[in-house]
This record gives sequence, C-alpha cells and structure tokens, in this order.
Amino acid sequence: MPPSAASTVPAHAPGLRDTDPHDRRAARVLAVCQALYTSSVSIDLTLTGLVGYTLADDKALATLPFSLITVAAALTTIFASFLMARIGRRAGFVLGAGVGALGGAISVWAIFHHSFWAFCAGTSTVGVFQAFAQYYRLAAADAVGIDDKSRAISTVLAGGVVAAVCGPLLAAWSKDWLAPVAFAGSYALVTGFGLLSIALLTLLYRDAAPTASTAATHEAARPLGEIVRQPIFAAALANNALGYAVMMFVMTATPIAAVACGHTIGDGAQVIQWHLVGMFAPSLFSARLIKHFGVLRVIGAGIALSALCGVLALRSTDLPHFYAALACLGVGWNFMFVGGSTLLAQSYRPSERAKTQATSEFTTFAFSALGSLFAGQLLARFGWATINAAIFPLLAAAALATLGYAWSRKRRLMAEVS
Repeated sequence: MPPSAASTVPAHAPGLRDTDPHDRRAARVLAVCQALYTSSVSIDLTLTGLVGYTLADDKALATLPFSLITVAAALTTIFASFLMARIGRRAGFVLGAGVGALGGAISVWAIFHHSFWAFCAGTSTVGVFQAFAQYYRLAAADAVGIDDKSRAISTVLAGGVVAAVCGPLLAAWSKDWLAPVAFAGSYALVTGFGLLSIALLTLLYRDAAPTASTAATHEAARPLGEIVRQPIFAAALANNALGYAVMMFVMTATPIAAVACGHTIGDGAQVIQWHLVGMFAPSLFSARLIKHFGVLRVIGAGIALSALCGVLALRSTDLPHFYAALACLGVGWNFMFVGGSTLLAQSYRPSERAKTQATSEFTTFAFSALGSLFAGQLLARFGWATINAAIFPLLAAAALATLGYAWSRKRRLMAEVS
C-alpha cells in the first residue's frame, strides 16, 4: 500500500470485530439513555431562554444560562473522555447522569429564589451531563465492526425521537407542578431523568469487553498532530463542530425570535418540538441511507438542508416558515452529525480513542458554545435575519472540508489501482 494511503487506513483497525448480541443490547440501552438526556436538554431548550429572560436584569443575557450548558460541556468533555478511559464508560455515564440530576435540583432552587446566577450554575451543571452523554453514540460505535458503526450511532441517536416529540410537551405540562412558582416543576423533571438514567446504566449496561480480534489489531498510538491532519478527521470534525454550531446558533435564538415576531410562547415551543423531531427522527433510517448512498452524499445533503434553513428563515417570519426552516435545520444537523461521527469512528486506532474523541468533542462543544453565546447577542442587536445569514460561511467551510476528504480518498484509491 502506498504511504499516502496508509495515513487514512488505520482508522479501520478498531472495526474488525463482529457485532454480538451484547453490543446490540448495549446500543439499545444507550438509546434509552439518549432519550432521557435529550428530554432533559429539550426542557432546557424550550424554557431556559424564557426563564433567563425573566430572571436577568440585562435582557441581552437571556440566553446565557442555556449557552452555559454548552460551555460547561466543552470544558468537561476532555476530562470525561480520559476519565472513562480509566474507570470505564458505565461508571463515567453514571457519574454524568448524577451531576445532571444535581443540576436540575439547583435550577429548581434558583427559580424559587429568583436568582439568575444560581440558575446559570444549575444549567452549567447540566452541561456536565451533556459532556458525558455525548459519548453514548461513540461508545456504541466503538463496540461494533466498521460496517455497523453508522447503524450503532443511528440507533443511539434514534433514542432522541421520543424525547423530540415529548420533551417540549413535558416542559409545558410540568411547568406548574410546583405552583405558584412557574417553570420550577420542569427542572425537577430534569432531576428525575438523571436519576432514571443512573438506574438504567447501573442495571442494564456493561462496558464492551475487548476481543481477540481487537487485541490483534492494537497498534501503537500516533501523535495527535498526525491524527488530526488526516483528511478523514478534518471532514469529521468540520461536520460535527460546524454543523453543531450552526444548529445551536439558530436554535438558541428561535424561541425568543418567534415571540419577538408576534407568535406565542406555545408556538415557539412547537417549532422547537418539530425541530427536535427533525434532529432525531432521521436516525431511524440515516444508517441505511449511508449504506446505500455513501457517507459523503448523506453529509452533502445535510449541508444543503442546513443552508435551506437559512434561505427559508430569510424569506419570511410567519409561522410556517419558522416550522419549515427549523425542520430543515434538524434534518440537516442529523445527516451532518451521523455522517461526521461515522468518519470520526474510522479515524483512530483503539489506542488513540481517548485523545482523538476528546479532541473532537471538545472542539465540537467549543464551536457549539460560541454559536449559542453569540446567538443572544446578535439577536438582541441585529435581529433574526442576521442570525440566519451568518450560517452560510460556516456551512461552506464544512463543505470544503468534506470535498477535501473526498478528493484525498479518490486519489488514494487511484494510487492503489495503479
């Protein structure tokens, strides 16, 4: 094999073992945990901007509590990856869910005491839950062979479908549980979801055991700089990080923008609900699309759909355009994220897993945090149109990285044939 091809091939090393029933069951357990985690996040997404607006003296800080979820996740994700390399994924996932439950309780206290900064602390703690939960899909992918990685990732992300439908409804249903203090009940539900995740992980999930084939393919770890210079890693990171940043940038601003455009809080919640459906429902079939059309075509479709979100949002601020734009954004994110995660899972050797995943997830959350933080500022100062116009350069960069990987792969295949 030519040297130019070798740099992109070690990615396939961890995928030589066959999928066994235990690994398939683990993916299903993680899918349920994904549903609980996504339900928690959807409650925060639906209500946190509104609660922040109520509690903040400076209304430009309204989206800060939600943005801090992503900031905390970004700051925690490297620690989470290396910690789980030492103590195991199950122990790490249980720890993350426990911290998430604590974050919900802190948020309840903050709402009762009308404390904006305590509310920020509570939502930040939920970000730690997110940092650990973000590895659910990678834990499932690492447990299966290379041909099953996209299916494992899709199975886990499909757990968010139920949460996408029920999460905003649960937020509205539970907001008066602790009346007369509005919204506190919804954050108590976040605590409940964290505790239920702990029970499921403790009783039903086990870390995947190494197999003889995995051990046989264990190779020495390469320097991180060599790993990240691979075109496959660059494409994976661009689609994960930039796709997430675009999605968070628009999604964080949407509930406030919908109300500012004359729609009701309920309308904003329903827009987010269908956006979440768009984010997770395609996971029911995205693995089959990748198998049939190839991962690069699916990623390209995701980039195009995300761009269509901006086009639709710029055309009109009526309610149908909000629905259509956010639905396109959700589906586009799913295709970019499942495709990018599939490429990521192929970009490292087993001995490189912790540092490679930590680098990718930290960068993804950092870009996501920046998108979420800037959303409130730009919305308050420049309006909804600016939010949507700003996504096009980011999507163009993701497209260029994907095309770069496609070109390098084509060149490698041509070299192998010659």
